[in-house]
Amino acid sequence: MDALEPRAMLAIAEAALDEVEGLFTQQVGADPVVMKPRGDFATETDLEIERRLRQLLTQYSGLPVYGEEFGGKVPEEHTAWVIDPIDGTTNYSNGFPLCAMLLTLMHEGEPVVGITSMPLLRRRITAAKGSGTFVNGRRVNIDAEAGRPVSIAFGSVIASTDGTLPRKWRQLLLSKVGERYPTIRITGSVGVDLGSTAMGAFGGTVTFSPHVWDNAAGVLQISEAGGVVTDLAGNPWRHDSVGVLAGTRDVHATLRSIIDQLGRPETFRS
Repeated sequence: MDALEPRAMLAIAEAALDEVEGLFTQQVGADPVVMKPRGDFATETDLEIERRLRQLLTQYSGLPVYGEEFGGKVPEEHTAWVIDPIDGTTNYSNGFPLCAMLLTLMHEGEPVVGITSMPLLRRRITAAKGSGTFVNGRRVNIDAEAGRPVSIAFGSVIASTDGTLPRKWRQLLLSKVGERYPTIRITGSVGVDLGSTAMGAFGGTVTFSPHVWDNAAGVLQISEAGGVVTDLAGNPWRHDSVGVLAGTRDVHATLRSIIDQLGRPETFRS
């Protein structure tokens, strides 16, 4: 990584995002143009932002790009940028501000630069490996404050009944987590959940996405902010992990205990 010093690459990533944030804010409310499985979709703005970021990142760094909308080589054993042009597209299309652009630099399967840009909230969360996590230039650390309610961000509970993490398992997990932490929030954006955990708005988060573009930036941000990050089974997070479990040390341990008591997800398949 000597030739790819994370802080220098973070500066490149921020410069690229500076070029497209105006487009993101101007096009809020864009209509779906590409329909995907399970009711997901992309807007023309998703496509345009990813095209533009690909052009800029290639120009600035010469590195390949892997993105949600136009694919590329999965960054498992090489160095590449990973883009989610709009995370929380339904929120974005409906004019709801909990949506973000996610940009990560992956090196041999590990995130070394991660940015969550939330222009509608005027928040930019940044992290470079070994250099900490920052919100709008201010360093942040995950540290639960005594007396403050602990909110938990929770991923989608609408899933297939025979999938890797079936609907019944997710719904039971939601119920059990809610018994311990009544202030659960479902934002509709994995990137917002993870980034907001990194900056301390949530004490922890449970996400179910299998996509590296959803997870990687927030995984690095939470880790660099002093939090604990694993997959749902408590193993180290990998680029191909399904889901993320993250938060303060105490919250993460509590969430892990709840998951352990539920039983294996496959036993809930119909």
